[in-house]
Amino acid sequence: MLAPDANDPEATVLELDELWSFVLKKANKAWIWIALCRKTRQVVAYAIGHCSTDFWAAYQAVIPEEQHTAVGKETGETAHVECWNNTLRQRLARFVRKTLSFSKSLVMHDVCLRLFLHCYNLERAAMLM
Repeated sequence: MLAPDANDPEATVLELDELWSFVLKKANKAWIWIALCRKTRQVVAYAIGHCSTDFWAAYQAVIPEEQHTAVGKETGETAHVECWNNTLRQRLARFVRKTLSFSKSLVMHDVCLRLFLHCYNLERAAMLM
C-alpha cells in the first residue's frame, strides 16, 4: 500500500461504507465495513461484524468528530467506495447477495476477503506507480 503524502490534504480523505453478505445461510448476515482512500483507491482498513451502521456512532468511535462528515449516497461523496463494493461482488461470488456460492465459516469469509484486499491493493499500487 502506498503511504499518504503528508503535504497533500486529499491523500488522507477516506470514504467509509458497509456491505453485507452471508455465511452458511442467508439468516447469518456478515456486515463488512470498508475504509477506502479517495486518492489512491486503496483499502486502508476493514472490519467484519453483525449489523449495519449507516450514519451510526460506530464511525465516530474511531474517527474524531472534527474529522468525520456523514454523507449519503445521493451526494456522490461515496462513489469510489460504492464502486469498490461492486468490484468485490463481481470478482468474488461469495459476496453476491443472490448466489449459490457462500462461505461455510466466518474464518474463511475473512480469509477470502483479506486475500482479495491484498491483491486489490497491490494492483492499485502498481497502477499508481
